Amino acid sequence: MKITRLPLGALSTNCYIVSNGESVLVVDPSAEANVITGKLKDIGLPVDGILLTHTHYDHFGALDEVQEFTDAEVYMSDIETDWLTDTSKNGSIRFTEEITSSVSPNILKEGPAAVGAFKFDVIHTPGHSPGSLSYKFEDFVISGDVLFHKGVGRTDLYGGSTPELMHSIREKLYKLAPETTVYAGHNVPTTIGDEKENNPYVR
Repeated sequence: MKITRLPLGALSTNCYIVSNGESVLVVDPSAEANVITGKLKDIGLPVDGILLTHTHYDHFGALDEVQEFTDAEVYMSDIETDWLTDTSKNGSIRFTEEITSSVSPNILKEGPAAVGAFKFDVIHTPGHSPGSLSYKFEDFVISGDVLFHKGVGRTDLYGGSTPELMHSIREKLYKLAPETTVYAGHNVPTTIGDEKENNPYVR
């Protein structure tokens, strides 16, 4: 598969476009909808779905425009569906202008999943937020704001929990193969093996 990483918005939040050569998934349409839709036009493949790792405002700021452009279904955890319209939970009222979405999402549960032609595993990885989901494909995982290159997600926002975050990383993400590439919500890609050896926050 081919992964396109687009760091967008004031926080350089990564939007990912995952391609199998015949269709694509969009993960976390974070901001700058024109950049995302422009890249989708360049790629020229149908969009099978839009996945959200979680619903902090910087991860879905362009959701409505991208969904309208693609006419694709949106998928996320049921734990955070109300965050799409609750600006205190999604954090936008605290940090920027109020950001909401009017989409009606489909629900993903932990375990094997299929969206269009894509098959992947959904891993519930709470801690940064209670409904955080990581998406494990063949040889990579999209981890949202749970695990970063030499970093971890903050836990001082609504619903955050440091013990839950550490459990998600140690007992779920660190159980993946060391060579698994990690595509996080911010910063550059890393691997599970590199983080197990070098991440200063999780030993």
